Amino acid sequence: MTADWFEETLHPGLHTRLRIDKLLYEGKSDHQHLILFENPEFGRVLALNGVVQTTERDEFIYHEMLAHVPLLAHGRAREVLIIGGGDGGMLEEVLKHESVERATLVEIDAGVIDFSKRYLRSICGNAFEDPRTEIVIADGVDYVERTDRRYDVVIVDSTDPVGPGEVLFTERFYTACKRVLAPGGLLVTQNGVPFLQGDELQSTLTVFKRLFADATCYTATVPGYVGGCMAFGWGTDDRYLRQVPLAELERRYAAMSLETRYYTPAVHQAAFALPGYISELIR
Repeated sequence: MTADWFEETLHPGLHTRLRIDKLLYEGKSDHQHLILFENPEFGRVLALNGVVQTTERDEFIYHEMLAHVPLLAHGRAREVLIIGGGDGGMLEEVLKHESVERATLVEIDAGVIDFSKRYLRSICGNAFEDPRTEIVIADGVDYVERTDRRYDVVIVDSTDPVGPGEVLFTERFYTACKRVLAPGGLLVTQNGVPFLQGDELQSTLTVFKRLFADATCYTATVPGYVGGCMAFGWGTDDRYLRQVPLAELERRYAAMSLETRYYTPAVHQAAFALPGYISELIR
C-alpha cells in the first residue's frame, strides 16, 4: 500500500490499485490484517491480508447470487449454514427467506464480526441481531467435522485459498460439508475468478464430482473482483435442484417479495450457461 493507494497483489502477474480517499481503519485481528477505506468508485472497501473482500457498491451481486440461487432452487430450506462471511452480507441475504428458521454463521475470526457491526452496517444491516441468527466462532473445518446438525443449504463464503481460508478448499473440508447436508441438501462455494484462478475451480469441481450426483458451477460478474466473471461451486445429490423450471423460480421469487438488484429468476437459470473456457476447466 502506498500513501494514497491500496494495491492488491493476489495474482503474481496482475496488481490492481484502488485510491484511498479516506482511511477508516487499519489493524490486525487475531488472524489477519484488516483495512477499510473509502474509494470514489466502490464506496467503503474491506480488504483482509491485502485482498479485497467486499465493497459497498458491488457486494449485492456476490451476496445475492451466492445466497438466492441455492435457496430458491431448494425452495424449502429451514436450516442454513454459512462458513465464513464475517461481514454479514451473506447472512443478511439468507435471512430474507422466511422459510429459514435458523442461519448458523461459523467464522474463525470474531474480530471481523465486531468490525463489521461497527463499520459495515450498509452491508450487514441488522442481520447479526436477528433472532434466527446463530454465531459460532470456530474453525470451519472443525465445525463441519464435529457437529451433529444437518443443513438444507451450506454456503461457503470464504476468502481466497491463502491464510485462514486455505483449508476451506480441500477435499477434507468438502467431504465434511457433504456429511452435514440433510437429504436433498445443497452445497455452494466461492471459487474465485476462473480466468485467473482456474486451478482453484478445477480442483474444487474434481472433488465435487466424486462427492455429488450433480456437480458444476455457475457465474456472476462482480466488478471488484478483477479478471472476468466469478464462479460459484454447486454440489448436490438432488439433480432436480438445477432443473427447477423458470416459472417455478418466478413463483417462489414473487411469493417472497424479494427486492434484488442483480438476481432475477432468469439470471438464475442463465448463470449455469458456462463460457467455453470454464466448461473446459471443469470437464
